[in-house]
Amino acid sequence: MRTIGAMMAGGLGVGLGLASAVPAAAQQARQVHYDLSFPDAAHHRAQIVATFRGVPAGPLRVQMARSSPGRYALHEFAKNVFAVTARDGAGRPLPLLRNDPYGWSVAGHDGTVVVSYTVFGNRGDGTYAQIDTRHAHLNPPATLMWATGFDAAPVRVRIVSPDSGWTIATQLPAVAGQPNTFAAPDLQYLMDSPIEIARQDVREWPVGEGKQRYTIRLAVHHDGSAAEVDRLAAQVKQLIPQHRKLFGEWPRFDHGSYTFLADYTPQISGDGMEHRNSTVVSTPTPLDGTNAGQLGTISHEFFHAWNVERLRPRELEPFDFTRANATPSLWFAEGVTNYYGPLMLRRAGLTDVDGWAKATAGALNTVLFSPARRNGGPQEMSLRAPFADAATSIDPVAPDVFLSYYPYGQVVALALDLSIRQRFPARSLDDVMRYLWQTYGRTERPYTPDDLRRGVATVTGDAAFADAFFAASVSGSALPDFAPLLAQAGLVLRAAAPQHGWIGAGGVVAAPAGVMLAAAPLPGSPLDAAGLDAGDRIVAVNGVAVTDPAGWSGALERLTPGATVTIRFVRQGGEQQRSVRALADPRLEIVRVEATGGTLSGKQRAFRAKWIDG
Repeated sequence: MRTIGAMMAGGLGVGLGLASAVPAAAQQARQVHYDLSFPDAAHHRAQIVATFRGVPAGPLRVQMARSSPGRYALHEFAKNVFAVTARDGAGRPLPLLRNDPYGWSVAGHDGTVVVSYTVFGNRGDGTYAQIDTRHAHLNPPATLMWATGFDAAPVRVRIVSPDSGWTIATQLPAVAGQPNTFAAPDLQYLMDSPIEIARQDVREWPVGEGKQRYTIRLAVHHDGSAAEVDRLAAQVKQLIPQHRKLFGEWPRFDHGSYTFLADYTPQISGDGMEHRNSTVVSTPTPLDGTNAGQLGTISHEFFHAWNVERLRPRELEPFDFTRANATPSLWFAEGVTNYYGPLMLRRAGLTDVDGWAKATAGALNTVLFSPARRNGGPQEMSLRAPFADAATSIDPVAPDVFLSYYPYGQVVALALDLSIRQRFPARSLDDVMRYLWQTYGRTERPYTPDDLRRGVATVTGDAAFADAFFAASVSGSALPDFAPLLAQAGLVLRAAAPQHGWIGAGGVVAAPAGVMLAAAPLPGSPLDAAGLDAGDRIVAVNGVAVTDPAGWSGALERLTPGATVTIRFVRQGGEQQRSVRALADPRLEIVRVEATGGTLSGKQRAFRAKWIDG
């Protein structure tokens, strides 16, 4: 089994830095070793042996994480752990005491505690683990127990693969002279280091200038050809210099490399998850040459190598694995990244202006027409992340409670960038990002929400502008008029289908004898005013039976502004009927002025080239 990863050179780099109250001498005596094997991969099980050495007198607390770096909700990884046993350094069995669902207490040891357990994993994404006969896709918080007091202890991880043809991809540096063994300086770096074990196609190339040289590594687990990986690698090579251009330098990648752990197989779940020197990018769709979905995730996650991994909110330093981790700055950490991900693709020439405009209009519509925006600005929605970031609840949530900080922050970033370019022609959000990188990211000094506002003030030289924008659109939920802002670049914001009727319907799902509204109608829309709600079963429109989602979509497509439509529906066993008057579809699109028959001025052409074309 070959290893994909950086060899240790000159010692380990600093991890995410969780401070410990344990004296330095005691920490040096403590060590953690993990042995991972997969004797029952067909049933999604891994066998883990965790050895803790230098354990002080008294019970040792071992536990599974409840959260994971890059995720902001609780995920309770202990739920997939079973068959837990413990022994001491001489192999004698030790009793396990369990007083809560998250971990175990081990007493009576001789300074060494060896915990063995089985973990089940069958969700392949950036948060969980997936183990099967094709790969082992491991997120350490979902896989590895850790011990209280061992936060700063050095770690070794040894992997025994079920297939000698599989390779290992990870940001963990390999330990020289110990095959398939990797090191971490502490718990924080370990938990931030995903591992992919599979048959993988690997491409790598150098980047950097002067003494700053790094290896970019693309490790792809997929069902396609080597030529398809070559094409993806060429696209990534074309893309990522735009990220470096924006920030002015490459991050200081520990151990001299950055690894994309790419999983494009049918059993995987679509996701992207950033880490300090690597990222997980996954989608069940195969490479197709265009690779639009894969490249979008790659661009977003690589931007995180600067923004989030090093330019980092103070509330996430250090990461606490025992609780949900929240910050009011996710609109910036994730939302601004959501703005720049597509912009980097456009500047690299991997998408055209029309494709970028269509995607941006989609985010704009999501935000402008969200009922949640009236109940909270981007900072408030950031703090609600633990309730929404892949967390699950059995009770329904009102549509006006949460608006994702991804599109919300993306739209705020669009507004801020264009507002800066309008008022301060020599400045842009690019300059703000470079300033913040130099001030906080490069030095890895975590920022506060006020630091972001002060950064805009410093770059523009106008504190009043920064204060007003943040009060209105970051603390508050107001947004500027985007039409004149976009017009600077010769882009027209207009109704996408003004000739089309609209009643505010959300999606539907198939139901017996009709379809069911899957979401509440948009507040203030005709359906909302008529009192329809999520869960209502639509059985007929204008007397024509609706038997499936296609029938419902067809009825909506035939609507014209001003038309009256009669809807028959069932709620709680009783049939009701309402008549509503359709409005003109309010949804917007962004198009080039040339596409409308207008003329692109020289000033607009220059603005567009400097902004969208980079």
